[in-house]
Amino acid sequence: MKTAMRAVLQDAPGSADTLFLGQVARPHPGPGQLLVRVKAAGVNRADIVQREGRYPPPHGASPLLGLEVAGEVTAVGAGVTAFPPGSAVFGLVAGGGYAEYAVLDEGCAIAKPDWLSFAEAASLPEAWMTAWLNLVELAALGEGETVLIHAGASGVGAAAIQLARLRGATAVVTVGSEEKADFCRRLGAAHAINYRTGSFQDATRAIGGVDVILDCIGGTYLDANLNSLKPDGRLIVIGLMGGSGAELNLGKLLVKRLRVQGSTLRPQPLAVKARLTQSLRDTVLRALQTGHATLTMDRQFPLSEVAAAHRWLEENRNQGKVVLEIE
Repeated sequence: MKTAMRAVLQDAPGSADTLFLGQVARPHPGPGQLLVRVKAAGVNRADIVQREGRYPPPHGASPLLGLEVAGEVTAVGAGVTAFPPGSAVFGLVAGGGYAEYAVLDEGCAIAKPDWLSFAEAASLPEAWMTAWLNLVELAALGEGETVLIHAGASGVGAAAIQLARLRGATAVVTVGSEEKADFCRRLGAAHAINYRTGSFQDATRAIGGVDVILDCIGGTYLDANLNSLKPDGRLIVIGLMGGSGAELNLGKLLVKRLRVQGSTLRPQPLAVKARLTQSLRDTVLRALQTGHATLTMDRQFPLSEVAAAHRWLEENRNQGKVVLEIE
C-alpha cells in the first residue's frame, strides 16, 4: 500500500518562492478522525503568515500549510460512525490541507452536497466560521446594528457582509479599489469606503458610527477604530496586517464603554470548532442553497502553482476566496 503523498513543503520560512511540492508520509486517522483524499484546499492569510514563520501550528497539528479541505473519505479512525469511506466531505483542519491526504476530525466534517463542487466546498469553512465566531458569538451582532468590516472583499469579509445581512444588520466595508467596492455592494454592503481615497473614520462618523468592527489590520487602525465605534461598541481584532503595536487610549474605552477583543479560529478547542461546523452546516449551507447567500469563489490554482496562489492573495488581487485544486 502506498504510504507517501505529495504535499507543499518548505525548507525554511520565507516568501512564496520557498514553497515546493515534495513527498511526505501519509497521515493516519486517530480515534474520531477521517482520512480524506483532498480534492481542494482553501488558501488563507493565516497560511501566508505561517509560511513566513510568524504563525506556528498549534501543538499536535500537522506542520503542513492548509486549514480547510474538501475531498473523499478513504479511511476512518475508531469510533467514527457518520462518514464511512467513500463519503464526500469538507471541513476545517488545524493544518495539513496542502496535500493529497489530510486528517479531519469527525466533529468538523460536513457532508458535501451534490450542488457544491469540491472547490466551492473548500472555500467555505475558514471564512464563514471566522465570520460566525466573531460576529455572532463574540460581538453578538444584532438586528438593526451596523458593522464595519475591514478588507471587505477578502474571503472572510465577503462572508461577514452576507452574515450581517442575514442577521438584519447593516454592513459597511473598507476596500482598496472601486472594483472591490462594487463587489461588496453586490453582496449586500450598504457603504463601501475606499481607504486609498478617504478616511474610514470620517465616513463612519458621517453615518453616526458603528456598533461592531471586524478588523484584520490591527495596530495602525486601532485609534481610528475606537473613534468609529458608538458607545458600547465592540472591536474584534482577527489579524495584524498593520502591525501589532499601537497606543491604546483607555479613556476612550471608559467614556464610550468600548470592548476590544482579540480572536483567532485555529487554536480554538475542538468543541468550539464543532459548534461552528454545525452553524455552517445548518444555517450557511441552507442560505446558500436557497439563494439568501452567495458563493464568492475568486480563483482556483492547481497545487503545483501554490506560490502563484499565495502571491495573488498577498497582492490583494482577490475578490473572495482562493482555492487550490489537487488532482
